[in-house]
Amino acid sequence: GQPCIWQVHTRRYTCTHCQRSFVPQLPAIRPWRRLSEPLRESIYTLHHAGIDATNLARLERVGPATVERCYAQFTQRKAQERISRQCPLWLGIDEHCVQKPHHFATTFCDLRNHCVFDIVPGRSVGSLEGYVRQLQGRECVKVISIDLSNPYRALIKRYFPHAKIVADRFHVVCLVYQHFLELIRAISPEVTRHRGLLACLRRPRSRLRADQLERLQALIARYPSLAPILELREKLCTLLNHKAQTKRQCRGHARELLKLISRLEGSQLAALQTLAHTLRQWSEPIAAMWRFTKNNAITEGFHRKMKLIQRRAYGFHNFHHYRLRVIAQCG
Repeated sequence: GQPCIWQVHTRRYTCTHCQRSFVPQLPAIRPWRRLSEPLRESIYTLHHAGIDATNLARLERVGPATVERCYAQFTQRKAQERISRQCPLWLGIDEHCVQKPHHFATTFCDLRNHCVFDIVPGRSVGSLEGYVRQLQGRECVKVISIDLSNPYRALIKRYFPHAKIVADRFHVVCLVYQHFLELIRAISPEVTRHRGLLACLRRPRSRLRADQLERLQALIARYPSLAPILELREKLCTLLNHKAQTKRQCRGHARELLKLISRLEGSQLAALQTLAHTLRQWSEPIAAMWRFTKNNAITEGFHRKMKLIQRRAYGFHNFHHYRLRVIAQCG
């Protein structure tokens, strides 16, 4: 970490065939370099810690382009060290936005080791099957957690024959709240313009404060038809939020879920019928989430870190550089 002058005595050799002269490689300095490896690693560490390239170049008496070059080379080196071509046994798949408005990438997350396995541009079956087809060990994958995405489910059934699909609990509960809130807004239009009522309706009744509970009861008194709708939503969300259940408990929960789906299908309301159709299509992955504790909350946490990486770099125009940066910091 201290600037010093390093004087090395070496020999210059001449090739007897082409008559070109060369100097043998010096210790701690790679070919075609003018900076030692400890200094280059120190530049990478300081730039990774948050020091911008201009100030770091002034501090180390090098050019800003040299700082960026050192950071890119060490990032690629660390990414190559952490990339494992053997597919993890517990996999989480989810998409995130790279560039607005329509540039998405798919994240493959190792749920057991809490790290990012890889990211691939696109989120459709056509853009992902080329990558998934060449994955090693995909026949050994046991559990894959996804949101309620039909393209991901079709991809898993085609290329991961022995994997169990587990629905992500957060997305399932959000879907239930979204459809019920659409129905509540149709019954009482004033809810749309009242943020306090929306906050009361978006929370479970057990988590409401005393003033929020009074506000909700006043709304039900004005619109009595909301009472059975909210009761049905509470039953459904309570059932979906069960975790780490035994096989016997899952059988009882599955029977209760089918009863609630039939009740939703029997209603004459379009929002509830649409919700029932989606829940019946995904009934098996939803039932699997009671048994398995891993979900895509780990993947969503890495998406938050990826957003910070994008903001720090003021966006990425080259996806290859973005992928290396993510794998080096989240792998």
